[in-house]
Amino acid sequence: MTTSAPTDTLAERFATARQVADAVLFEGYVLYPYRASAAKNRLRWQFGVLVPPRWGADRGEPSHQRTACLMEPRAGARLRAELRFLRAQRRTVQRLRPDGTFETVPELELPDRVLVPWDEGVEERCPVDVPVAGLAGDGVTVPFTRPAGEETEPVHDADGRQVGRLVRRRAEISGTLRLTARELAGPYAVRQLTATVTNTSDWQPGPDAGDRDAALPRSLVAAHLLLGLTAGRFLSQTDPPEWARGAVADCRNEHVWPVLAGPPGSADVVLSAPIILADHPAIAPESPGALYDALEIDEILTLRTAALTDQEKREARGTDPRAAEVIALADGMPPEVLERLHGAVRELRAATGLDPAPEPARPDTPWWDPGADRSVDPLSDRITVDGRPVGAGSRVALRPGRRRTDAQDLFLHGRTARVEAVLHDVDGGVHLAVTVDGDPGADIRREQGRFLYFQPDEVAPLEDE
Repeated sequence: MTTSAPTDTLAERFATARQVADAVLFEGYVLYPYRASAAKNRLRWQFGVLVPPRWGADRGEPSHQRTACLMEPRAGARLRAELRFLRAQRRTVQRLRPDGTFETVPELELPDRVLVPWDEGVEERCPVDVPVAGLAGDGVTVPFTRPAGEETEPVHDADGRQVGRLVRRRAEISGTLRLTARELAGPYAVRQLTATVTNTSDWQPGPDAGDRDAALPRSLVAAHLLLGLTAGRFLSQTDPPEWARGAVADCRNEHVWPVLAGPPGSADVVLSAPIILADHPAIAPESPGALYDALEIDEILTLRTAALTDQEKREARGTDPRAAEVIALADGMPPEVLERLHGAVRELRAATGLDPAPEPARPDTPWWDPGADRSVDPLSDRITVDGRPVGAGSRVALRPGRRRTDAQDLFLHGRTARVEAVLHDVDGGVHLAVTVDGDPGADIRREQGRFLYFQPDEVAPLEDE
């Protein structure tokens, strides 16, 4: 097991850990269909929100998070810590009047986007580098402040004329990061590291500013910690060595859970996040980029995003720069990258201790090609149903049975349909591909080859061929 890390290695592993943190914390920042007008984007910032203490005291939301884990530092080791969080900055949209003044508007139409008010997330970092020996006793407390501010960004039309501006306002945020370490009794040189992040913003909500929306600009959003040792190792909180289980049980974590980050076998970096992860979390290599949708499924989200209307894409681009990146990603994704998203299995072999699975064989031709099998022809084959020949072009009544159908099939009971093809599977079964009469999407189904399928005993012929 690796027990030390040079500075450049720690930097690389911090960068990798940030990607994981972004995937589980910053995703959910804006949800499909990536428009501010979507109902699901009206309530935001769910994970790792540390609110001002005076606001959260009576509302059940924390103003602090506490990380406790075990480490075995070597002589002269230093602790690198980095607090990361999002800061909600409030954006308003203003239109330029003929007299040169600006008025706040609910939206501003541009050829490529529709700008709307939105709370943007600005990434903030608070890095700390201290010797482990200096963490004894009261340890080290690092205060930080992010001042209030206001910025304006001019907005121009396609001809370069200014038509409005964006006004971004930030409230003041202050907090502390406290790091302490105490040596545990016993034969092992183990220390318990405690890292506490606290929102100390002195904001008193007024009678008209008591809701969560008012508190968010003064909150640390998606707050999490990266911890790294220049010499030594951390012990897993999830799967510690047997001799350390009692000490691990005494570690009290509040609103976060620390896991070993970096590649399997390394133990010099910890990611402490408000979402429970397994040790050594990693981004799937198939993922093409951040989609910022909580619980995302890359393939489905990419396909659905690419299928948004032009107007919906304009609204998404105007909602947030991250949303605009998602639209560009979906629109410009090469087919070979999209195909790679269809899925991969890795954990089964890892769980059984087997060697990594070999690359699957990819023959020049498929093991069975219906187009090359002269014994079947979906468009000309006929089968006999109730003594009548049925094939492509036949009209049938649908009689789905209860044995193998779902509710969607049962809704079609009694409807009439047109048979589009007769299909044979490798087990000798026969399936009828049909389009339902009166379906406005029948032509699209034929063009895409996406039919409904019934077995011969689930249809009744309507006419002789």
